[in-house]
Amino acid sequence: MTKGKLINIKSLFSKFLYNFGWDLLLGAIAAFYLIIVPYTKVEESFNVQAMHDLLYHRQHIDRYDHLEFPGVVPRTFTGAIVVSILASPVIAMMQLFHAAKIYSLLTVRLVLGCLVLSALRFFRIQVRRKFGLHVEAFFAILTAMQFHLLFYSTRPLPNILAFVLVNLAYGFWFEGNATSTLKCLIAATAIFRCDTVLLFLPIAIELLLSKSISLLQSIKCCVNTAVLCIGFTLLVDSIFWQRILWPELEVFWFNSVLNRSSEWGTHAFHWYFTSALPRSLLAAYPLSLLGVLLDRRMIRYFAPVFSFVLLYSKLPHKELRFIIGSVPIFNVSAAIAASRVYNNQRKNIWRLLFLMMLGSLLVSLGCSAIMFMASYDNYPGGYALNALHQIGDSSHLPAKMVHIDSFTAMNGISRFSEEYPWRYSKEEGLALGEYRDRNFTFLLNGLPFVDGYKCLFAVNGFSRALLHPRFPPFSLLKEPKVFVHGNMRYKDIFLASWPGCP
Repeated sequence: MTKGKLINIKSLFSKFLYNFGWDLLLGAIAAFYLIIVPYTKVEESFNVQAMHDLLYHRQHIDRYDHLEFPGVVPRTFTGAIVVSILASPVIAMMQLFHAAKIYSLLTVRLVLGCLVLSALRFFRIQVRRKFGLHVEAFFAILTAMQFHLLFYSTRPLPNILAFVLVNLAYGFWFEGNATSTLKCLIAATAIFRCDTVLLFLPIAIELLLSKSISLLQSIKCCVNTAVLCIGFTLLVDSIFWQRILWPELEVFWFNSVLNRSSEWGTHAFHWYFTSALPRSLLAAYPLSLLGVLLDRRMIRYFAPVFSFVLLYSKLPHKELRFIIGSVPIFNVSAAIAASRVYNNQRKNIWRLLFLMMLGSLLVSLGCSAIMFMASYDNYPGGYALNALHQIGDSSHLPAKMVHIDSFTAMNGISRFSEEYPWRYSKEEGLALGEYRDRNFTFLLNGLPFVDGYKCLFAVNGFSRALLHPRFPPFSLLKEPKVFVHGNMRYKDIFLASWPGCP
């Protein structure tokens, strides 16, 4: 190979890394989380089941899961439709070769992750253009070291579907395209998460105050976009829910007007600032505050997003995923501070700050590892059903009917976990004594003893973390969460080699 060709290859490789290096890093971490923790929880259940039904039941809406288990409030099918369409060619090939459904779940989650990271890439490019290469680099590094954003990026939550549009809105905001910013936020609010209005309002006010858009233009843009988005979700979701429906209106009424979301727990006003943001941002939390002081250009972006978290804090029911949309902006501010510290490290005071920053980044990496290990053990239902399939397939039972209780179903099991020719029941409200009279082959529940059944094995789940004065300074405690029972009337069950119960 000639010297000229080597130079050309190096040049192409350098360009590739320049354009896609950070995407590869973030994508690899997100894919790692996806593969190691493939199962989903109750918060993701609607979109997961909707994707399954769209891909496997197609036009047979009467067989869709949401008609049997509608959930507390209805959700839109829009995101599930988009992801399912993009994933359908790969899943069609899987069906052709009779691959297990769990691989279809990995596929749809991977497609969602690609959408999230593509929108984040668009935003990151605008960060590079506005603040430079060093800020972009630290933005990517901080994001990679944080656990929650990349872990959630492949999880089909309404918040994450809205997060795609929120990142696009941030990109247009940094680009100076006010109308596109408002359109993305309106679409996210009307279709996926009505509470995105709390982010839309401060950003809209900032755009008006900075004269990026006139009041008349903003009203025209917002009304037109809202009418279009509401009309679209009305059309789509009325078909699938089989009644006239705008899902996010019902969600708004349930959560905000009736304040029924408080039934799922409440936190103090300061919880987002003293718990959620420190856990999600880690080292970027103090750096983000420093970034605003070091670069005044960041104030116009930081203040509206900070206001969004402040407004959200007034709602009693709080979860970290509700404010996941604030993380990219805080990371930009933190990246500005990190870049300034890095570039001035030769000066005495800055050298100390640089060492402190390096230490905090290492601590962040350790905290992310701990949170990942805890999350890995948070899906005992999925692991239990998978283990049951693997061992139970060796038995010679003519039929295998599995009853799954609510706790187990909410912690790792979806329609993608099912295998043919197994049959499944999620019948609710069964009394303990009724199991003996039912023709269930296996039970998955949180009870160590059930009359008429023998406990075959148990699956541990994360319980709590303990700190102690030795190395490592923490330990993650696990305890049996899901018990798998076999019906004692079926003697063939006991021919298989079961692990046994504690």
